Amino acid sequence: MKFNHLIQINDPLNPLIDNLTREQLWRGLVLRAEAPQLFMEHLDECVLSDKTDAAVRRMLRYGELRIHDVVTYEALQRVHYHVPAQGDIPTSSLSMTIEEPEEEALFVRFEYDDGTPDEEAGTEKAFYDQFRRSAYEEADIDTIRIIRELIVKGSVH
Repeated sequence: MKFNHLIQINDPLNPLIDNLTREQLWRGLVLRAEAPQLFMEHLDECVLSDKTDAAVRRMLRYGELRIHDVVTYEALQRVHYHVPAQGDIPTSSLSMTIEEPEEEALFVRFEYDDGTPDEEAGTEKAFYDQFRRSAYEEADIDTIRIIRELIVKGSVH
């Protein structure tokens, strides 16, 4: 399943929402990669290794399940998660790309690829994938909400 969607960050028509800068948004997306427990309540542990400015390796533990992945960074542009095939888990990826079609008009494009071809409409997998898309969108909306909350608290440096 390949799937992408866009979340608007700054809305000049809504004075109730504080605008974020590209740098604030970037630091929040990096924080999601390096402190995922703040964003995923069911995550039991995250161990970082081989950390550089360009990438970090992670081991995520959910109960007995351990997932290893690599997160790469294109500074102020994109955070890319790559999960290599492991056990029953197929190769998959997620990219979060900052888009700015005009000054201060920030968006984040979330792009998912679970490594399997899209199914024809009406199949059982297509039905299941629709639920996954909805869950991903909700999780991504929560990611942006948490980033905003952390910035307001001064927790994102």
